[in-house]
Amino acid sequence: MSVNPTKAMVLAAGLGLRMRPLTDHMPKPLVRVAGRPLLDHVLDKLGDAGVSEAVVNVHYLPDQIIDHVADRTRPRVIISDERDQVLGTGGGVVKALPQLGQAPFFLVNADTMWIDGVRPNLARLAETFDPARMDILLLMAPTTSSIGYNGHGDYAMLPDGPLRKRREHQVVPFVYAGAAIMSPSLFAGAPKSEFSLTKLFDSANEQERLFGLRLDGVWMHVGTPDAVEAAEEAFLESVA
Repeated sequence: MSVNPTKAMVLAAGLGLRMRPLTDHMPKPLVRVAGRPLLDHVLDKLGDAGVSEAVVNVHYLPDQIIDHVADRTRPRVIISDERDQVLGTGGGVVKALPQLGQAPFFLVNADTMWIDGVRPNLARLAETFDPARMDILLLMAPTTSSIGYNGHGDYAMLPDGPLRKRREHQVVPFVYAGAAIMSPSLFAGAPKSEFSLTKLFDSANEQERLFGLRLDGVWMHVGTPDAVEAAEEAFLESVA
């Protein structure tokens, strides 16, 4: 059972504090890696995966993002304007649900970046997502081969994909790579105020409906100005 999402939510409302000074006068999704803004790398991948409409939420320096995506057609961009409120990742999706519709949709962080392996990872997510078994399917990057990441990981993954959250003081082999497929039904009863998507990840995990798919390729954690250079080197090597 696979799905073919035609809609996506792109989370672009963050403040990018750890990316200063690059983000003093520019929102993080517009920081360039290998000559293109992070947001464009993400939107290109969504377009290639068959997404026709992407909802992009904005909060910090919103007009720059709105202007940047105005002429895009593949995918067409719908702005969810959060400049007057702070909704967090969960509240941001709730606000956008009317545009996202009833079918499973891609969820992608505007500042995530990866190099695909043999097959595009978004297509692999769509093929793997089974609404009968899962509410959320996360793209998971192996911590050891990721660039710019030095944390303890987010989840352990069982052989057929179910995820197990990292306990305190534990080190696990996979980190969430900032791309997923989710069912809108997850948000039934969710607050319209600020909350984090990790709450929904946790509740799906408790019901054993949170799954992962190992990323094929290389994930780059572009969290700080130093990480931009490392991501750029890896990206340029991959296309050389």
